[in-house]
Amino acid sequence: MHLIAAAQMVSTADKAHNLDSAARLVRRAADLGARLVGLPENFSWMGPEAERPGAAETLEGPTLSRMAELARERKVTLLAGSILESGAPGGRLYNTTVLFGPDGARLAVYRKIHLFDVDVGDGTPYRESEAVAPGGQVVTADTELGRLGLSICYDLRFPELYRRLAKEGATLLAVPAAFTLMTGKDHWEVLLRARAIENQCYLFAPAQGGRHSPQRVTWGHAMVVDPWGLVTARASEGEGLAVAAVDPELLARIRKNLPCLQHRRLD
Repeated sequence: MHLIAAAQMVSTADKAHNLDSAARLVRRAADLGARLVGLPENFSWMGPEAERPGAAETLEGPTLSRMAELARERKVTLLAGSILESGAPGGRLYNTTVLFGPDGARLAVYRKIHLFDVDVGDGTPYRESEAVAPGGQVVTADTELGRLGLSICYDLRFPELYRRLAKEGATLLAVPAAFTLMTGKDHWEVLLRARAIENQCYLFAPAQGGRHSPQRVTWGHAMVVDPWGLVTARASEGEGLAVAAVDPELLARIRKNLPCLQHRRLD
């Protein structure tokens, strides 16, 4: 068995502070024995919408370079939750997660497919697509803990993505997120457990959790869910970690005894 850790952060517009916080959490998780560590969506920057373009970087920029170095330093597989990646068509950005191996090598890049254009009733209209372009690729990557399927936040509401990931061999699902307080309190845990149960996968969900500005509050509750849908670790309020074991024997037993993935009739 190996330990995995889902980090919880309260990122702001201060990128340097955010990166120091992220590094501290990754090192703490590694010290606890975690082999796979995940950071939340927008871990490096959560500021005013108008300032998004100025916070964007390339995949070779300083934020991801630092994460690659951190993965190599602590010899962990590191999911760099998501950054604003420059270079999308029409002058827009991508919301991009990058997975690094224990040697610091880039294992996978996933660009968020489903964009958050909603009115949730908290007084703030969310129009992610005004600045962000959708990705178009379903992405998995092999790790020492199993094949990992990548997603970001609002993707969680689209079960067809996770079924595709499971069909491509995923045994772990990652959902780095910044769920709003309004939606998170009612939907976050329910959706995470459902995706784990439906696809008989371990799921880990790093999260933003707290007040980022006078206008923005996120739900938090970073967690790890097992393939039976049980929450095996959960972060409390503010910055922290949810750390739990991945048991390949449990996953194999569940898939053998309840072979629903083999019973599919619709694709």
